[in-house]
Amino acid sequence: MLIGSVGNIAVRLLFAVSVLSLAVHGTAIWKKTSGWRKFSRFSMLGQFVLAALASLALIWLLVDGNFWYSYVVDYTSAGLPLIYRIAAFWGGDAGSLLFWTLVLTLYGMVVAFSRHEDSERMLPIVSLLVTGVTVFYMTLLNVAANPFVRLPQPAAMGNGLNPLLQNPGMTVHPVNVYLGFVGFTIPFAYAMTGLLLKKTDATWLKVTRRWTLISWLFLSIGIVYGAHWSYEELGWGGYWAWDPVENASLLPWLTATAFLHSAIVQERRGMLKGWNVILVTLTYVLTLLGTFLTRSGVLWSIHAFANGLLGSYYMVFMSIVLIFSVTVIILRWPTLKAERKFDAVISKESSFMLNNVLFLGVTFAVVWGTLLPLISEALTGQKMMVSAPFYNEVSLPLAVCIMVLMGIGPVVAWRKASMKSVVVSVVYPLAAAVGIGLVIAVLLKSAYQVSSTLSTAAIIAAVFVTITVVMEFYRSVRARVVLTGENWMASVSRLVSKNRRRYGGYVVHLALAVMAVGIAGSGAYHISVQKAMSVGDSVQIGGYQAKFVGTGVNTSADGTTRDLYGNLVISRNHHNIGVLRPSATFYANGNSPTTNVALYTRPLRDLYVVMIGTQGGNQAIFDFHINPLVQFIWYGGYLFIVGTMVSLWPESFRRRKAQLDAALLTADSYYADLAELEYDYQMGKLQQDEYEVNKQELLGRVRSVEDELKKLRAELEREVAAEVARVRTLKHAGGGPV
Repeated sequence: MLIGSVGNIAVRLLFAVSVLSLAVHGTAIWKKTSGWRKFSRFSMLGQFVLAALASLALIWLLVDGNFWYSYVVDYTSAGLPLIYRIAAFWGGDAGSLLFWTLVLTLYGMVVAFSRHEDSERMLPIVSLLVTGVTVFYMTLLNVAANPFVRLPQPAAMGNGLNPLLQNPGMTVHPVNVYLGFVGFTIPFAYAMTGLLLKKTDATWLKVTRRWTLISWLFLSIGIVYGAHWSYEELGWGGYWAWDPVENASLLPWLTATAFLHSAIVQERRGMLKGWNVILVTLTYVLTLLGTFLTRSGVLWSIHAFANGLLGSYYMVFMSIVLIFSVTVIILRWPTLKAERKFDAVISKESSFMLNNVLFLGVTFAVVWGTLLPLISEALTGQKMMVSAPFYNEVSLPLAVCIMVLMGIGPVVAWRKASMKSVVVSVVYPLAAAVGIGLVIAVLLKSAYQVSSTLSTAAIIAAVFVTITVVMEFYRSVRARVVLTGENWMASVSRLVSKNRRRYGGYVVHLALAVMAVGIAGSGAYHISVQKAMSVGDSVQIGGYQAKFVGTGVNTSADGTTRDLYGNLVISRNHHNIGVLRPSATFYANGNSPTTNVALYTRPLRDLYVVMIGTQGGNQAIFDFHINPLVQFIWYGGYLFIVGTMVSLWPESFRRRKAQLDAALLTADSYYADLAELEYDYQMGKLQQDEYEVNKQELLGRVRSVEDELKKLRAELEREVAAEVARVRTLKHAGGGPV
C-alpha cells in the first residue's frame, strides 16, 4: 500500500515540479544570473529524482505481485519469471510512459549539468524545451494513464504479460527504441535553441553529435533486436513485414542517419545549415509520429498497444511541436545562410547532399505507404493499403543507390574533384565487386533456383562497399607501417585511435554491407513449403529432408501452459542432423495460443519450421522455410554496434581538449559567482561573516580548478609535442604525413 502511495505522490509531485521548472528556466533566461542558472540545473535534477522514485515504486509493485493495482493485474501473474515482471514496467501504456519520462528526465539532468561553448546562454533554453516535453508526458500520466490506479479490492490473479512479449529480445528491443526516441529530444532542443539565439554555427552540432549518435545507436539496436524477435517469435518465417509500427521505428532512423552525415559538412565547410536543422526537426517529429501510431490504434499492428487511448493527446502535442519548430525555422531562416558555396558538382559536399536526397526519398516512400490508409479514408471514406511489394519496389532500389554512394563517397575529395579522378579511384573496386557479386548470385541461383536483378545489384553494391572500406584501412595501415616501422596490429590500433570518428564510420559502413547481403539473400532466395504430414511422411526443402515421427504434449508443473509439439527428424545428404521440435503453447487463462519456432541455424542458411495445426495424434501441418544468409543480418548488427562505439569513443586530443574546455567553463562560472557575491555584499544582502565564509569557499574552488587547468594544459602540450616530433621524424625520413 505504502509503496503504491509513494509512487502516486511522486507522479503528482513531478507534474507540479515540471510546471514550476518552466518558470524557473524562463527566469534564468530572463535574469541571466548564475544563481538562477544553478536553480535551473537543480530543477532538472529534482525532476529526475521524482521520476526515478515513481519508477522504483512501480517496479517494486510488479516484482512483489501487488494485485491491489490494476497495472500489476493487467501485466503480471503469479508464475511470471522475475525478468518479465520487470519488463512489464514498459509492457503497457502507463508503465512505458513512466519509463519514457524517467529516460527524458535523466537525459535532461545530464544536459543541464554539462559544460560546453556558450552553455550559460544555451542550457536554460534547452532545459525549458526539454521540461516542456516532460510536462506533456506528466499530463498523460496524471490524466489519462496513471500506473498507480488502485482497485477497490485486490484481484485474485493477474492476467499476465502477453506471451509474445515473454522473449529475451523483448527485454532489449523496446528499451532501446525508447532510449533512441527520447534521446532525439536533446538534438532537437539544441537546434531550436541555436535558432532562437541566432547562433547557427557548428556549436550546437558539436555538442549534440554524441547525443545524436547515442540515440541513433540505441534505435538501431532496438530495430535489429525487434527484427530478431519477430523472426524467432511470430512464426511467419520473416523478420520485417513493413508493419506500420516497424515503419514508425525506421523513419526517424533514416532521417537521423542523413543528419549524422550532413552535420559533417557544416562542421567542416559551414554548409547545409538549413538541411541540418530541418533533418533534426524532422527526426524528432517522426519519433512523435511513430509513438502516435503505436499508441493511437488508428492502424492495426501486432506491435501496437491494445487500448490506443492516447492518440488524440499525441496528435495535439505533435501539432504544437510542428507549428513551433516550423515557425522558428521560418523566422530564423536568414541566419542559416551557408558560409561557403559549392565549388563543384563533383565533391564530397555534393555526395553528402545526394545522400540526404536519397534518404529523404526512402523516408517519403515509407511515410506514404504507412499513412495511405489514413489519408485515403479521410479523402474517400475507404481505407487503401499497400503491402510489402510496394515498399520493396520503391525503397529497396533507393537503398541500393545509397550503398553505391557509400562506396564512392570515401574516395571523393572535399571542395572539388574531377570525374576522371573519381572513376580512376572506383573502377577497379567496382569491377571486382561486379565479378564477385555475380559469382555469389550464380551460386545462390544454383542452390535455390531463384534469380533476382535487385538482389544481385544489392550484393554487388555491398561487396563494393566492403572492398572500398578494406582498401581504405589497408592503404592507411600500410603507409603507417612503412613510415613508423610499427607492426600491423599496433598500426591499426593507433590509426583508429587518432581518428575514431572516421574509422568507426567505416566499420559501420562495413556492417551495413554485411546486413545488406543478409537482406538480399533471405529476401530474394527464400523458399517456403507448407505441408500436411502424417507420421512417417517426409518432405524435401533446400537440401534438407524432414521426416515427421509423431507428436507429444508437455504440461507445465503449475498447469498454466500446455505445449503440443511435433518431432521432425532432419537429415542432409543422408546424414542425420538431429530432431527439430516446433510446437504450439496453450494457456489455461484463455490467452490465444502461440507458436514456437524450431530453428536449425548455420552461417549460410536457416531451416525454420512452424507447426500450424494438428489432427489427432498422427497428422500435423508444418510451415517450412529456408532463409539463406539471414544470419548475416545479425552478424552485421553486432558489427554495427562495434563501429558506432568506436565512433563514440573520444580521441585523445579531443578528449583532453574537452576536459580543458569544461574546466575553463567551470572556472568562469566560479568567477561569476564571486562577482555576484561581491555585489550582494555591497548591497547589504549578506552579513560580514556570511560573506567571508562564502568567499573563502569560492576562492578554494577557483584554486582547485586553476590547478586542474595547469595539469591539463601540461598534458595537452606534451601530447602535441610528441605528435609534432613524430611528424617531423617521418618527414625527415622522406615520408609524408600519416
